[in-house]
Amino acid sequence: MRIAVVAPPWISVPPAGYGGIEWVVSLLVEELVRRAHDVTLFASGGSQTKAELISVFDDPPTSRMHENVADARHAAEVVRVIQERAGTDRAFDVVHDHSACIMLAAAPLLPVPLVHTLHGAFTEEMRNLYRQVAHAATFVAISETQRAGMPELPVRAIVPNSVDADAFTFAKAKQDYLLCLGRVSRPKGQDVAIEVAQRAGMPLVLAGKVDPGDDTAYFDREILPYVDGQQIRFEGEVPDERKRELMAGARAMLFPIRWPEPFGLVMVEAMASGTPVIATRQGAVPEVVRDGVTGFIVEKSEDMPAALQRLDEIDPAACRNEAEKRFSPAVMADGYERIYEAVVMRRGG
Repeated sequence: MRIAVVAPPWISVPPAGYGGIEWVVSLLVEELVRRAHDVTLFASGGSQTKAELISVFDDPPTSRMHENVADARHAAEVVRVIQERAGTDRAFDVVHDHSACIMLAAAPLLPVPLVHTLHGAFTEEMRNLYRQVAHAATFVAISETQRAGMPELPVRAIVPNSVDADAFTFAKAKQDYLLCLGRVSRPKGQDVAIEVAQRAGMPLVLAGKVDPGDDTAYFDREILPYVDGQQIRFEGEVPDERKRELMAGARAMLFPIRWPEPFGLVMVEAMASGTPVIATRQGAVPEVVRDGVTGFIVEKSEDMPAALQRLDEIDPAACRNEAEKRFSPAVMADGYERIYEAVVMRRGG
């Protein structure tokens, strides 16, 4: 099957640092290539892939993230190539879009079916767009929680995101610290993680990028005053090697989110490292974490210190096993292959 996969243009695939969608796209593309599909990846320059790579930008335009013109140039190149190859022996069978708005807007004009993965939370503006193109694209959600955010949207299937467990260091023996890793923002709850660590009397490592604006204000007001370099350490945005080291060594990953996050890839990454997850019952947490098997789900953050006292009940090998069996690239590719085949058959009929 000839498959065009469209990544967001802002960060290379796979990412050097922050970039959850880009990791998912990379794992999917490489697995599809391994299965002998003819894959073309539309992504920024600097991307590394065994697929054919087409880029508008030589370097990732990260500083222009969400700028309309840059996004439009990326989408315009996708549409141009799709139309140019239509009717030839290089024509695509299906387009799989992981970007945001512009490819969806172009969906009714494409000569091939478009599959769109919903990666983010719903906003009212995006709901209005989805209503306009509801029957021009095939929608896939990454969790039941996400699908419930817009039940009227005809979502064809749920395909969870994946991680390459083999890329993470599995460790049974843990060090004496907790970890909270992810973009620093109030919805992610790093301030809660600090409070939990203080109440439990355990060291905490915080790691993640801090974006300008509200996130920087949150960091300066509610995080930085508690960073002492001993009980509370902040390492900023860490490279992959350091992230994997931190995940493997942590006694637990704290995930004290305040919002209905549609997935939470960092939880699966922790599980792949043999590290249990302590999370609040928000968003897709119950779909990812098996309470009592790969961690503990609490109703409120005040219950987290008590959950930390039960960490010896969690088998690191069970965490790793869950990541390998439920969230592997092979499982993700199986789900998408079924969708591709269905939409191509429907289009052909």
